[in-house]
Amino acid sequence: MKRIRCKGKVVARIGELSHGMTKKFRLRCQGKTLEGLLVSYEGKIFAYLNRCCHIPLSMDWVDNHFFTEDKRYLICANHGATYEPATGECVWGPCAGAFLQGVPVEVSQGKILAFCPQERGLL
Repeated sequence: MKRIRCKGKVVARIGELSHGMTKKFRLRCQGKTLEGLLVSYEGKIFAYLNRCCHIPLSMDWVDNHFFTEDKRYLICANHGATYEPATGECVWGPCAGAFLQGVPVEVSQGKILAFCPQERGLL
């Protein structure tokens, strides 16, 4: 059986984001547009859907600002749910123990590509 490779979308370039920076992007997945966010944390890039675990709303009230002032955690502006940047785990707030929905990313030829997340009833 031949495996079909999904096409990723270029959402940033390597070096575009430094520690504690984020960048929103959109993906078209199964006919729906999803908003995601790239997170630069401790030299690595992570990506999640921009959807809080507590109430499925966008987490930024000021466009594209997700980090706490000290750049240690991601925080939802709506009710203060606080997440570990490297894992997406909610470590404080109304959804403690839940996880942000991850978005697969890959680095290729200096570009960061994002792929549609697996179906889990959230798309």
